[in-house]
Amino acid sequence: MKVAVISDIHGNRFALEAVLEDIATQGVDLTVNLGDTLAGPIEPAETCRILMDTGFPTVRGNHDRSLVDRPVEKMDDVDRFVIAHISDEQRRWIGNLPATLAIDEIFLCHGTPTSDVDPWLDDWFDGRKTTLPSERHIEEKAAGHDYPVLLCGHTHIPHVVRLRDGRMIINPGAVGLQFVRGAPDARYGILERRDGRWQSSTRVVPYDWTAAARTAIANGFPAWETALTTGWVGAEGLFT
Repeated sequence: MKVAVISDIHGNRFALEAVLEDIATQGVDLTVNLGDTLAGPIEPAETCRILMDTGFPTVRGNHDRSLVDRPVEKMDDVDRFVIAHISDEQRRWIGNLPATLAIDEIFLCHGTPTSDVDPWLDDWFDGRKTTLPSERHIEEKAAGHDYPVLLCGHTHIPHVVRLRDGRMIINPGAVGLQFVRGAPDARYGILERRDGRWQSSTRVVPYDWTAAARTAIANGFPAWETALTTGWVGAEGLFT
C-alpha cells in the first residue's frame, strides 16, 4: 500500500496544484489530508473546491476548527479573510471534518491525538530554532493509539520518529507555507508498506510561490511574502 500525506495547505492553491500533479506520478493508492486546509490569504475558496472534489480523507486543523467554532470578531485576521471568501457550503464542509480519523493501520490527527494545537514531534519555534521533545513526551502523546503509523501536521516541519515498540509517527511538513526550511518548495509525504513494514519519505516540490506571494499581497497580507518566497522565516506575525 502506498499513501500520499498532505498537510497545512493554508489556502495556497498554487502549492496544492503542484503537489497534486506530483502525487499523480507516484502511483499512490490513497491521499490523506491532515488539516489547516484553508487558513491563508491566497485562494481559500478554490483550495476548498479542489479538496471537496477529490474527496480525500481529511481531518480538521486548529484553524479549520476556528472557522466554525469562533465568532468572526474573535478570529485572527487570516481566518476572517477566509470566512469572507468561502461559501456556506464550504464552511459546512470544514465544520463536518473529524478531529481524528483511522484508516486501517494509519491514524490521522493534526497536532496530537488529543489536541489540534499541541505540537508533537517538534516544540514550537523560538525564533528560527525548534527542539525535539523528550522521548517520554512523544510516547505519552501516543498512548492508547496502537496503530503502526500515526500521522500529524501543525508544525510545518517534516519529521519521522520511530517509537521503541515499532510505531512510526510522521509529520509530512507543509504544502502551502514553509517555516524555517530555507526553501519555499511545497512538501508532502509518501508512506509505503513493503514486506510488512512501513517506511516514509518526503517529497519537495517547486511551484509558483511568486504568484502565491503576489496574491497574498493583493489581498492585504504583505507579511506573507517573505515566508512564501524564501522559507527562511517563522510563523511570527502571519496570522495576527
